[in-house]
Amino acid sequence: MQPKSTQWRHLVQRLLKAELSKKGVKYQDLSDKLLAVGVAQSADNLRNKVNKGILGADLLLQIMYVLNIKQIRYEDIAEMLEDITDNG
Repeated sequence: MQPKSTQWRHLVQRLLKAELSKKGVKYQDLSDKLLAVGVAQSADNLRNKVNKGILGADLLLQIMYVLNIKQIRYEDIAEMLEDITDNG
């Protein structure tokens, strides 16, 4: 069964929330980190985008950069996606 677009958005949401949690970063902290590299996003706007799982590739890469995310393993993505498609 092919994942639906809503399931891909849920994957983005889970992935980013997991990284924020691992690093102990709150949305205001993320907003401040992004602003330091010239990206203006309010904490509320970031929270909304992450919760909906809808953000552009550029913002995703900027978030990965400021959070110093070195890798996202295929296995982790596949596992999350399997969980989402089984439960969604």
